[in-house]
Amino acid sequence: MNLYYQSQGSGQPLIILHGLFGSSDNWRGLAKKLAVHVQVISVDLRNHGKSPHSEKISYDEMASDVIKLIKDLGLSQVDVIGHSIGGKVAMAMAASNAEKIRRLAIVDMAPKLYLDNHGDIFEALLALNLSQFNKRSEADEVLAITIKDKSIRQFLLMNLTVIDGRIQWRINLQGLSDNYSQLLEPVCQGLLIDKPTLFLKAGLSNYIGHADEVMIKEIFINVDITTINQAGHWIHAEYPSLFLTKVSDFFGYDK
Repeated sequence: MNLYYQSQGSGQPLIILHGLFGSSDNWRGLAKKLAVHVQVISVDLRNHGKSPHSEKISYDEMASDVIKLIKDLGLSQVDVIGHSIGGKVAMAMAASNAEKIRRLAIVDMAPKLYLDNHGDIFEALLALNLSQFNKRSEADEVLAITIKDKSIRQFLLMNLTVIDGRIQWRINLQGLSDNYSQLLEPVCQGLLIDKPTLFLKAGLSNYIGHADEVMIKEIFINVDITTINQAGHWIHAEYPSLFLTKVSDFFGYDK
């Protein structure tokens, strides 16, 4: 699969992988700042953004997609930032193609099996009758009945686009819903990964618990786990300056 990507800057290649319902567009501001130091390649994972849709979605397949892009671009070794499911894709890449990875930064995601915490969101999005709407704000009014948090609604509705005068989902919503259980699966179990890896843990989310830190250290033998106490799951969006400092220090971009 040929993934859509946005590239800017030059030098050491850095791949950025978004989370569920996200896209490369979400990282545009941070990518621009990082591109002062390196070549930033922001990727749309399969079934997201402008990348192709598929009925198949697993971490092995998503990792293979990104590795194919790296090879197609003729890159020898890359750094990777992965948020949420993008973090699991990054981990799977390190497990299957370690020679292509220099360093990893994983944002608020552990390699474990997760419980379903997006089922209500899928149900609400699938219930929207897009033929009734002419603009995003109209969909937002209906979605507000079930999803109270405005910031979450705005994030989700960024996936709406207008094609031939009709509002449509840019993501493969049905495909993601049908295969959601695949996105809850663990990665890298029983493996040892020696690539330098930074786990950025959000202090106000429950994605990485104490037991998960133990698991992480058992798999990633060259790891630093740093907690951003005041942040929720979207650390990079809530505290962009602090996030940039942490990842730039880790990757060595400020030297």
